[in-house]
Amino acid sequence: MVTYQYRCASCGPFDLALPMGGARPEESCAQCDGTARRVYTAPSITRPGSPLTRALDAQEASGHEPQVVKSAPPAPRPAAPTDPRHALLPRP
Repeated sequence: MVTYQYRCASCGPFDLALPMGGARPEESCAQCDGTARRVYTAPSITRPGSPLTRALDAQEASGHEPQVVKSAPPAPRPAAPTDPRHALLPRP
């Protein structure tokens, strides 16, 4: 949904959330039911962060390009000891 701005001659400006490309040159005002003309403003362009972009791209691609698992993931390695004295012990 895109937010479009309209201006009513008697009530002033108001915003409408419409599908992209669904804005008409004139809409009816919600308060007075008069005719409101569309006001052309600068676009509000924001860029989401890269983790969000990757997640959205993966979600979109999963519908037509699902990832197929061919084998089980490797077993996790045991955690390294946290005691510094253990660092000198032989490792298996």
